[in-house]
Amino acid sequence: MRKSETYEFTPIEELDDDTGETRNGWAPDPTVGELQLEDRSALRRVAGLSTELADITEVEYRQLRLERVVLVGVWTEGTAAQADASMAELAALAETAGSEVLEALIQRRDKPDPATYIGSGKAEELRAVVLETGADTVICDGELTPAQLTALEKVVKVKVIDRTALILDIFAQHATSREGKAQVSLAQMEYMLPRLRGWGESMSRQAGGRAGGAGGGVGTRGPGETKIETDRRRIRERMAKLRREIKEMKTARDTKRARRTASGVPAVAIVGYTNAGKSSLMNALTGAGILVQNALFATLDPTTRRAALEDGREVVFTDTVGFVRHLPTQLVEAFRSTLEEVTGADLLLHVVDGSDALPAEQIKAVREVVTDVLRESKVSAPPELLVVNKIDALGASELAQLRAQLPQAVFVSARTGQGLTDLRDRLAEILGALDVEVSVLLPYTRGDLLARIHADGRILESEHEEGGTRLRARVPSALAAVLSEFAHAGTASLPG
Repeated sequence: MRKSETYEFTPIEELDDDTGETRNGWAPDPTVGELQLEDRSALRRVAGLSTELADITEVEYRQLRLERVVLVGVWTEGTAAQADASMAELAALAETAGSEVLEALIQRRDKPDPATYIGSGKAEELRAVVLETGADTVICDGELTPAQLTALEKVVKVKVIDRTALILDIFAQHATSREGKAQVSLAQMEYMLPRLRGWGESMSRQAGGRAGGAGGGVGTRGPGETKIETDRRRIRERMAKLRREIKEMKTARDTKRARRTASGVPAVAIVGYTNAGKSSLMNALTGAGILVQNALFATLDPTTRRAALEDGREVVFTDTVGFVRHLPTQLVEAFRSTLEEVTGADLLLHVVDGSDALPAEQIKAVREVVTDVLRESKVSAPPELLVVNKIDALGASELAQLRAQLPQAVFVSARTGQGLTDLRDRLAEILGALDVEVSVLLPYTRGDLLARIHADGRILESEHEEGGTRLRARVPSALAAVLSEFAHAGTASLPG
């Protein structure tokens, strides 16, 4: 922390990860999200540093330094509107990474050219656009093979990156937690390993046995490894270490999740497309004070908060990382442990950006990723509640069209608070339907269980007897399992 910074602290009810219970404590003021946004804005890329390659053969390592970029895409399927939406999303990704978009080009082809992605003739035209605009980077709307990357870069004479590298760069900028940084590093290395390359003699020089040293003795000297082989081996060793670290962190998080589940409090995972307003909705429902930014992938680290609904029922909300069309495979694999927050949820709150031109495409992309995660974890899909956000940005006709297209959705504006009461009512209705009815006789010594029934369930009938409190109630399934040892005595006497 810099000396000039000060933080105000206010008392709140917060969730204890070790016990799963709420406890009074001190936590950063909700403006912590604003402070994080201020810090993030202060770390912008320096303008005016040219990355144009005077001699492509001098490049040994690919380091992103995005400034003035030209976008290029290949339209192979779908409508023109979908192709335009994909390019608009690529422009938003580029701006989120800190670059200035100068021009966007799209080509209609049956499939990308295997050599240069857009074909040799179009690559020459792209070179002319780069010279005309003064761009120093070309970003392709797809994942390029190492050969395509090399060939296109030789033609345009500036840095060329693809959609995957761009998203990885954004993730690297926005990761804050230890686990998030480890997951991004692993994804970057998986992407970089097959693309590690060099030109001339720099990457093909061989070191003798024991790195060419004479101290190894007879039998230890030989051709050894080339520089690129050494780099690949080091990357693989680093990847293996990161996987072990992520596995250890996953174990700790699984333990905390198990404790939350055992507490009997329903869990709601907020999922959705990136920049759909998940964090804003989380803040509106819980007052969590999470960083909110009009940028893609502003949230990478899951945040869990407990809040009470209108009927007094307590619910644990978890804000998760956003999804995007064609999410890189490396990121899905690296963030799988984080995405597993959805597997233990009682309900998925699927947030959709109502102001987006193609909301159905967003819904499809999110459901594909969630389905893959659930299939890998071998768990059944929890119920889903669609929430269309940002309705304050829609006209009356657009809103009516969306209501007809998504009749089961709840329409809200996290910014203005419109529709939040209806959302809380729907949450109470859905989570209430998941409860189990129990009839028990609780000894007077188990006041803790009676308090949990009051907090997390709904008492239908209650009667005090000599042996304890006889009651019939609807409670979450996890709490019903805890109460099962007292069920037999209560079932015999209570009506209904």
